[in-house]
Amino acid sequence: MQIETERLLMRPIIAEDAADIFEYSREPNVGPNAGWKPHESIEESRDIMNKIFIGHKNIFGMVLKGTNKVIGSIGLIADPRRINPQVLMLGYAMSEHCWGKQLMTEAAKAIVAYGFETLSLDMISCTCYPYNNRSRRVIQKCGFQYEGRLLQCEVRYDGIIMDLESFLLTQNEWMAIKSKICQKGDLGPTT
Repeated sequence: MQIETERLLMRPIIAEDAADIFEYSREPNVGPNAGWKPHESIEESRDIMNKIFIGHKNIFGMVLKGTNKVIGSIGLIADPRRINPQVLMLGYAMSEHCWGKQLMTEAAKAIVAYGFETLSLDMISCTCYPYNNRSRRVIQKCGFQYEGRLLQCEVRYDGIIMDLESFLLTQNEWMAIKSKICQKGDLGPTT
């Protein structure tokens, strides 16, 4: 399964992506914003890839077109706070070198469309740390609604107990957003 947008190709992550994934995963601000420590070695990246990326459904590497380089990961996983098979949680990470270019918003919108249109989900959730304004902007640009703050919800890799800002988007809300997009003539990503 591949999902294509104007500037990105999202495809399953493979073992040969290890060098690219290590490159962005060791950057000092990528992991901590998502709750994990920067990777210290390519072996650590390979181990994590095997545990959570390779062979898992609905997890994609983000490849910047024209470079064939994996610049991040994005996907839909089970929401650990909702026991409902019709709800998945959006998660993502991207190289700091690609921040500020609207690439994550482009990717996230495509994955949200995939979740509702291909997987027929009822709802997609998403969380971020209260200080992560970049992620909050991506979430809001995708149409997610603020659900609330989960206090003392998660222990980060460094032992700090973190609150999480929680957001959700229902299929009905997505259909209304999609209707507005189609009226403007932008049909969005291709799968």
